[in-house]
Amino acid sequence: MAAAATLSLSLSFDPQQNHHQHKTTLSLCTLSPFIFPTKHSLFSINKSYHYPYRSFLSPTLCSSSSRTTSTTATTSSLLEDSFRAGRFFTNEEIEKLKNLENFVHFQELKSGFLWVRVMRPEEMDCTVVLLAESFSESMLLPSGYEKLLRFLVKQYLIERRAVIPHAVTLIGFYRGNEESESGKEVHLAGTVEVCFDERGANASPPTPAAPKNSPYICNMTVKKSLRRRGIGWHLLKASEELISHMSSLKEVYLHCRMIDAAPFNMYRKAGYNIVKTDSILILLMLQRRKHLMCKKLPIVDSPSESDMSGTDEELCS
Repeated sequence: MAAAATLSLSLSFDPQQNHHQHKTTLSLCTLSPFIFPTKHSLFSINKSYHYPYRSFLSPTLCSSSSRTTSTTATTSSLLEDSFRAGRFFTNEEIEKLKNLENFVHFQELKSGFLWVRVMRPEEMDCTVVLLAESFSESMLLPSGYEKLLRFLVKQYLIERRAVIPHAVTLIGFYRGNEESESGKEVHLAGTVEVCFDERGANASPPTPAAPKNSPYICNMTVKKSLRRRGIGWHLLKASEELISHMSSLKEVYLHCRMIDAAPFNMYRKAGYNIVKTDSILILLMLQRRKHLMCKKLPIVDSPSESDMSGTDEELCS
């Protein structure tokens, strides 16, 4: 499966507007490894945990289909990075930034281990590569469009970072079991975007449009070589877990193309139901028909109460 959400891209530059008003609209249907938990760690299967990720050693990992480059970079906190941009934050927004900074979803899979957390600025280029490859694969575009796609995706991610903490990009890291060939390597496994409220909503959302004030999940994809391991399922669960902590609204929306059978089955298994479907007239705009799907999240007292059941094969993505 190339992507678990709707793929659509539009770029609009209005010469009558100033630079700060330019908008790149991109809805794509994801780095740093850290010290790996030992056999004596307290992590147990089918549980997720929250703890400050700054407690981990975190050099930057950048990977592409042709090479993997590992360098050590100085990382800054989400708060420091946001304040450096010169934005003003309310007390409520500062608290939300702290929650995002401390969010880490850990999951032990049959084939290895998965971590999901907020993307950092130094990890943007790696995430751009993954999203551009997913978009190209889904749309069957020739390789000559790769540079243009990366440019558009990067502009989109830069603009989306400006709305934190109202929306955020999560990235997942995967490490195989020690007995596997890649057991000693940490890979960028996938990414997903989560919008929490109207201020974080995309200016040009896909159709059928979801309520702008409701949480929304989009741009989810899993690295091609790491699919069918349950990673997509747990990117979805990490998104829901974060929404439960960041939003008082529990109705979560997402889009799924009608032709994407595997993502659709995953969403249905996760409890999402079809709310509305694109009109057949959308085909005249050279777009795929999409379902708008919704799920009402349960109220839980702790992250461990969320539904994590299912085998790797059943939850494959």
